[in-house]
Amino acid sequence: MTLAETAERPSAPTRDVYLDYAAATPLDPRVLSAMEPYLTSCFENPSAPYARARVARDAVERARADIARLMGAKPDGITFTAGATEANNLAFAATEGSVVTDAAEHESVLACARAREAVVVGVGADGRVDPDRLCAAIGPATQLVSVELANGEVGAVQPVREIARGVALIRERRLVEGSRVPLWLHTDASQAAGSLSCNVTSLGADLVTLSAAKVYGPKQVGILWAGEGVRLRPLILGGGQEGGVRSGTENVAGAVGFAAALTLAQDCRGEECRREEALRSRLVRVLAAAFPGMVVSGPRSPKHRLPGLLHVSFPGLEARRLVVLLERRGVSVGTGSACAASRMRESHVLRAMGLPPEVSAGSLRITMGRPTSADDIDYAAAQIVAAVRAEMARTGLTDEDMLTRAGGAAVGRRR
Repeated sequence: MTLAETAERPSAPTRDVYLDYAAATPLDPRVLSAMEPYLTSCFENPSAPYARARVARDAVERARADIARLMGAKPDGITFTAGATEANNLAFAATEGSVVTDAAEHESVLACARAREAVVVGVGADGRVDPDRLCAAIGPATQLVSVELANGEVGAVQPVREIARGVALIRERRLVEGSRVPLWLHTDASQAAGSLSCNVTSLGADLVTLSAAKVYGPKQVGILWAGEGVRLRPLILGGGQEGGVRSGTENVAGAVGFAAALTLAQDCRGEECRREEALRSRLVRVLAAAFPGMVVSGPRSPKHRLPGLLHVSFPGLEARRLVVLLERRGVSVGTGSACAASRMRESHVLRAMGLPPEVSAGSLRITMGRPTSADDIDYAAAQIVAAVRAEMARTGLTDEDMLTRAGGAAVGRRR
């Protein structure tokens, strides 16, 4: 057995380190406690006419009001959905004209855009879209602009506020010109809600998507907030729940859990962001020192990226093999969006950023969360170094080879 083969088959891992919080967060015990009564004793249908059911109805409306308060919005603008994907689809259904979006959006947004007449604007090498370029793509028939608040693959925070100002100017110009074509700005803030403010007034958006699953709440629970003047069109017909926008018996426990999770996320946001940024920096230092040919994707400025997300590429290697090797060593990481990673496709985000296939093929997305400790990062760093070295030995790849394939993007050439 060769040294590389031995490295591929380590003894049983000494710890289990999860570093894919961008894909899924665990349910916070305090959120579960808030949900528990509505999973057991208070099980009634909120639409039923008797007093016991009104307890469930009141719980849904309290949750709606709490989420609205945290967003600086009115409760009647909140529609509960079965997650961010449904909320994004519901946002697109609010308009009939053409749309403008960017090439690094989540698949659910791009899929909606492809079903319409759409202009897809490119992003820069750091994953961010240029506000002026995006607003320049808005034509006379454009009715919707959709730009996420933060990218879940490389952590790029998009300039939504600047885009909102540009959209507002175009809307005012249309009014002066007598145009009745509406123009709304939608932002999927799901990946950002734990790290950034989602105050709708500050963002300047007309439609905002959030997901409970990204803030230590229950899965398959989301919301779409719609501002005044935006008329939502239902995707699901039936009993007329959620103001006729989203039929189906309300998920009482899910709504309560979402409100509890978002409250906790906002309460600890500042301290947790600082802590995760420090963990990210700790990991980057170790990996960059070990692999000068490694490529770090996304914005360099901390104010333009999510604090606990690190996207790295090892040119010349295959991410799928690294993920398996790391799993054997007790470390769970992602390769990008969980939706795309499940089908092992080339990342459309990295392609839009201009990364060549030989670089993007060796990409890992490493995301920290509330349970992540410094010891976890130190252990994960050691295992990543060992796994990458084992793969380099197996394939005959040298440090110089990796540097050459990385080109000017390598960390060793940016110092």
